[in-house]
Amino acid sequence: MSLSSGADGKPLTGIVLNIQHFCTNDGPGIRTNVFLKGCSNRCKWCCNPESIKFKPELAYNLGKCIGTKECGRCLTECPESAIYVVESDGKVRINWDLCTNCGKCVSVCPSEALYEFGRPMTVAEVLDEVQGDQSFYDESGGGITLSGGECTAQPDFSAALLAEAHRRGINTAIETAGNVRWEWFRQVVEHADVVLHDHKATDREMHKKWVGTDNTRILDNFRKAYEAFPDKTFIARTPVIPGINDNEDHVRAVLAFIRPYKNVIDYQLLPYHRYGEGKYGFLGRVYELRDFPFVPSETMHCLQRIIDEAFGRTGNPAGNLQT
Repeated sequence: MSLSSGADGKPLTGIVLNIQHFCTNDGPGIRTNVFLKGCSNRCKWCCNPESIKFKPELAYNLGKCIGTKECGRCLTECPESAIYVVESDGKVRINWDLCTNCGKCVSVCPSEALYEFGRPMTVAEVLDEVQGDQSFYDESGGGITLSGGECTAQPDFSAALLAEAHRRGINTAIETAGNVRWEWFRQVVEHADVVLHDHKATDREMHKKWVGTDNTRILDNFRKAYEAFPDKTFIARTPVIPGINDNEDHVRAVLAFIRPYKNVIDYQLLPYHRYGEGKYGFLGRVYELRDFPFVPSETMHCLQRIIDEAFGRTGNPAGNLQT
């Protein structure tokens, strides 16, 4: 039986959030990033809040609503009466506690103020779009990168995507935080050429406070993967968050964890940003880190120098900062 088919013989489907082309910071060369829905972490700084839930979900852009005088179709379409009118501007709002994400309002919204994050796709549908960038992969040494959410939380679909990508001659990479059962993690890593994996916090309680879970299973998965797949390329990463992990202790603890393994070829720092803040409002959620400052460039360069020294690099002390 093909990995691209389920037990019933039907094409395997996953919930895909987005397919992003011409990416350059998510593995070697020019990449096509496939973002999957669903995540087992709850990072307070998450820049893709629309990727957390596993199923397609409703979003609402107030600025696109044309108002109930001209439209109002969504009011009669919603079976849960989760949509109501605000008299001051004549536009609708969503009662997110009542919304069941049935999606019925989306199909009747002419301005696309109501829309869905996520849709089912088959392995073939995804890779047919990805393969359109084949010429860029050939020139740059790029390929497909699975991201999320947490791509290893859809293990059957992710493994099938990567296996079929290999069959089509496409290099594969994944971005993962590693917080899934080992069997799932191994299943996906087995088909990845490059594994970009997050070390968000090394202190267990700090990890639990800011990521929503402690890091015991995550570190165990990473250690097992380093040992089980000695010929694969692993790249450790840290999203550097002010006051949480923007310090020398964290960087040195990660280095102590990864340096015994020769297949972990690099450690990259990702500066904190708020690019995803606006999406929280579209989903009826609150971004908790809106008052956090950005990490000073001096701090980033200082931390990068520690990494460069550990890897024996000289001449370009900030060469591994990802932006």
